Amino acid sequence: MDMDGAGNQRKLQLSDLEEICNDAYESSRIYKEKTKSYHDSRISRKQFTIGQKVLLFNFRLHLFPGKLKSRWIGPFFVLNMFSHGAVEIRSLLTGKDLKVNGHRLKPYYEPFDAETEEIQLVDVLPMEE
Repeated sequence: MDMDGAGNQRKLQLSDLEEICNDAYESSRIYKEKTKSYHDSRISRKQFTIGQKVLLFNFRLHLFPGKLKSRWIGPFFVLNMFSHGAVEIRSLLTGKDLKVNGHRLKPYYEPFDAETEEIQLVDVLPMEE
């Protein structure tokens, strides 16, 4: 038994194992970066302006919300926008100010009130041949 040769062989095996481990960490890091870039590309960026009307998503509606009950409440006015994505809004009904995540908001569009014209439809009898 050659002790020096066995020691050198063991050192080579440990360095190979360390190299494999480093390759695995590098592969994992690359995978995480690709997954993060794909996820970030799928996020829709919403731009709001101060004074714009928005609706707020109510995620706390748990017990028997009803099949057709809307989870959007509002409208609210945008008071301030922060660089990290938070938005300060004010309720039109209560006047309270809230600071919420911008992803929970969507633009509020006023109901379309156009003057409609009523037209009377008359039954037309088919012409006899």
